[in-house]
Amino acid sequence: MKVSDILRVKGNTLFTVTPDEPLARAVDAMADRDIGSLVVMEHGDLVGMLTFREVIQAIVKNGGSVGTMLVRTAMDDAPLTCTLETDMDEVRRMMLDRHARYMPVMDRRMLMGVISFYDVAKAVVDSQNFENKMLKAYIRDWPAEEGAFKGDANAP
Repeated sequence: MKVSDILRVKGNTLFTVTPDEPLARAVDAMADRDIGSLVVMEHGDLVGMLTFREVIQAIVKNGGSVGTMLVRTAMDDAPLTCTLETDMDEVRRMMLDRHARYMPVMDRRMLMGVISFYDVAKAVVDSQNFENKMLKAYIRDWPAEEGAFKGDANAP
């Protein structure tokens, strides 16, 4: 399974912010949309990620309030990224290694979407459920050999 498979199911709706916007406006947007991250874009380029983790750290540094801080002061300016072709096993490893909950998906320099750890976990569970269904159907339709599993002493 590849990242493109997740985006195909999830969709690629993106919420972005610029680095010079007030952090308070970004926090309002995250709360209004019930999202945990915003992609920070400047002049069409990805320049950072703003997640609830960075927001909380910025609030703590600022004495408990957002104040007049800008997104630029709180964002992660070196976010972990992947491509549409990145394999899900690699994405899981990357996210676990960096404790990343959100990852922008890039196609060269173009932002294609954002996947979350939730999206990755859901894709894995859905894939395992599908595989289990297929295995159960296969076992149920297993061709019966004459005398097999019927207590026949000659059964293999």
